Amino acid sequence: MRAIFSVPALALCIAQLCMAQVDPRWKPNDPDRPLPPVIEPGTASTQDAPGHAPSDAVVLFDGKDLSQWAGEDGQPAKWKVADGYMEVVPHNGYIHTRQPFGNCQLHVEFAEPAPPVGEDQGRGNSGVFLMGLYEIQVLDSNQNKTYADGQASAVYGQFPPQVNASRAPGHWQTYDIIFHAPRFDKDGKVLYPARVTVLHNGVLVQDNVELSGPTGHHQRPPYKPTPDKLPLSLQDHANPVRFRNIWIRELGEGQ
Repeated sequence: MRAIFSVPALALCIAQLCMAQVDPRWKPNDPDRPLPPVIEPGTASTQDAPGHAPSDAVVLFDGKDLSQWAGEDGQPAKWKVADGYMEVVPHNGYIHTRQPFGNCQLHVEFAEPAPPVGEDQGRGNSGVFLMGLYEIQVLDSNQNKTYADGQASAVYGQFPPQVNASRAPGHWQTYDIIFHAPRFDKDGKVLYPARVTVLHNGVLVQDNVELSGPTGHHQRPPYKPTPDKLPLSLQDHANPVRFRNIWIRELGEGQ
């Protein structure tokens, strides 16, 4: 029997094949093939000091000010900045980047309040929202039980992490996130969905998972057409979570 594909399904297959194929313009080991650009790699962070971003990254927070960020009302962000970190000021609202981003490699470091206060979702809760829509949960998940798809490094409400790699409260932790934004056709139908890979403290916890749509609390909203790039946001969940050393590298299609 001949297989029959809908237009979105066919487009998805084509997009996935294009991403997987070797560029046919070049022979194997072709000396004329253009070389990748040279950059300075970043340096690793320690508990005492943040590392340096790669030379081609956009530094979103270097420990000095919130000039790259705005509040929900578009005014300057009102979170606390001190000693090289920013800290959520409860009930001051989410903050978002002034610049929009889509496909990206994102590095975020965070520390949970110490000593811990509260339990379940009330303990060190925040979130990293890619394009302001797709949340990688921030939570104190060190000896703190909650629902699986709401613990640290979960794609909130969709994918629990493969393992719980959380450090103790007060210790700096890292998220390294590879994100590919969804794409839509001219009629607003999904050509291919968002995908995300997450390493938590260097451990792979989300392996190129395909998102069902934006994340939500007790719901899984469907996709709605969006621009290719939107601002990144950090959540105010009324817990004084700290962040430092946030940088992002934009990725082209197929990277």
